[in-house]
Amino acid sequence: MMTSDHKTADTDDKIFIGKGEQTAWLTLALANRHGLVTGATGTGKTVSLQVMAEGFARAGVPVFAADIKGDLSGISEIGEAKDFILKRAGEMGLNFQPDQFSTVFWDVFGEQGHPVRATVTEMGPLLLSRMLDLNDVQEGVLNVAFRVADENGLTLIDMKDLRSLLDAIAPAGGRRGPDAEEDELAEIRKAAQSFGNVSKATIGTIQRQLLVLENQGGTKFFGEPALLLKDFMKTDSDGRGMVNILVADKLMQNPRLYATFLLWMLSELFEELPEAGDLPKPKLVFFFDEAHLLFNDAPKALLDKIEQVVRLIRSKGVGVYFVTQNPIDVPDKVLAQLGNRVQHALRAFTPRDQKAVNAAAQTFRPNPKLDTARVIMELGKGEALVSFLEGGGTPTMVERVMIRPPTARIGPITPEERKAIMGRSPVKGKYDTAVDAESAYEMLQKRVATTAAPAEGQDGGAGGGILGQIGSIVGTIFGTSVRRGRLTTGQVIARDVTRSVTNRVVGGIVADLGKSVGGSLGGSVGRALVRGALGGLLRR
Repeated sequence: MMTSDHKTADTDDKIFIGKGEQTAWLTLALANRHGLVTGATGTGKTVSLQVMAEGFARAGVPVFAADIKGDLSGISEIGEAKDFILKRAGEMGLNFQPDQFSTVFWDVFGEQGHPVRATVTEMGPLLLSRMLDLNDVQEGVLNVAFRVADENGLTLIDMKDLRSLLDAIAPAGGRRGPDAEEDELAEIRKAAQSFGNVSKATIGTIQRQLLVLENQGGTKFFGEPALLLKDFMKTDSDGRGMVNILVADKLMQNPRLYATFLLWMLSELFEELPEAGDLPKPKLVFFFDEAHLLFNDAPKALLDKIEQVVRLIRSKGVGVYFVTQNPIDVPDKVLAQLGNRVQHALRAFTPRDQKAVNAAAQTFRPNPKLDTARVIMELGKGEALVSFLEGGGTPTMVERVMIRPPTARIGPITPEERKAIMGRSPVKGKYDTAVDAESAYEMLQKRVATTAAPAEGQDGGAGGGILGQIGSIVGTIFGTSVRRGRLTTGQVIARDVTRSVTNRVVGGIVADLGKSVGGSLGGSVGRALVRGALGGLLRR
């Protein structure tokens, strides 16, 4: 544990971030009011992120951070007392003592960390449409597919479940002549068409977009065992918060998948955590690197819901810190919710750059002693302008400070060190092996098999025909236990009762979607479409 002069050491209720003419403190009780770390490439954003993550961990607050370049992984290893670190620590009155922090690595692709999985149902049609870059018509058809799955007790876990469902709701075309509408999947197709014109061409486009996602490795993200977010919210044997690092170098090759995945995580946290009120410190702090990707090309409805989640999730005890190059990357409604600010240097070589610098300066509470816009361009590496919340939640005047040096290693770890950390991970073995349980794909295969029997001359007894299908569906709904993420019709109805406050909002959104497929999808139909991430976004 680091020791130092009492004026610059972490305390029970504050984290020491840096020092200039004034000392920069981040108050733990106000840390769930969110924050922003900005600056040009190479100006020290990652080091600032590491300093904040170390402070939270020392205070017993679990941390989740996306690691784009791999540099943040060094927080898991003992720091090195290099000359420039000792020099900076000495200038601040710190008695530098190297340290390290308990770390768990996660990786959507399961290569450099524990696999991170979600079910198709948990992702929901809104975020899945964004991930697939679907237009309004295609998004409407995807909503229809989710609705039909609910009504027929078809659980959507992985990509093959969604593919088989899309095949099932596609128009029969010329499958088997005049009796095509009486085949084994006729009822599912009729149910889909009752919501509007679900065309083969639109189904084909969605299937092709799924193929693109599969080729980018998205198949590994959908499946079971699904991630339990409580595994992020742990402390180690010393009472320090665990540092959860998402290895995102490969994930960043598909920026839309990266942004949608992190938005899904936020909405899941919002849905699962109870109201906490004002706490002496956060339950979890979430660092979202390359934050501009979350907002790029996002439709207005989605931006509104992002703003809503950021505004309300603090009442669950979660602090969200966006890391990006410039404050103008973040929409104004979201920016207004980010009370704790760290601004590293920006460069202004063009009129557009100068405009960005001025915009960044205007986000701070002015300090009469500083020309904020000029200082932003003069900051050296490791220097920053900071303004943190204090007292009743008002921001301090902006100050120029030198960021304290991290106590853990600066820079990436080796593959051997990563392997050793994985070997002693508290979730070792829990997520490492995928499970392929019965879901929509297998259910549709069984339905084809059971309805084919009467056509071959059987008498249509209790095991087949429509009675057999009904019995199968009832058994699916009421006779089995369903793992997290597997929503059946009965469960959707029960959940919708608990979310009745959101019905009017959901009905409006789904009514808009319905226009895309030639039908009206409001009211009770709309309510059943909400699940997973979208359910979290709209929960009261």
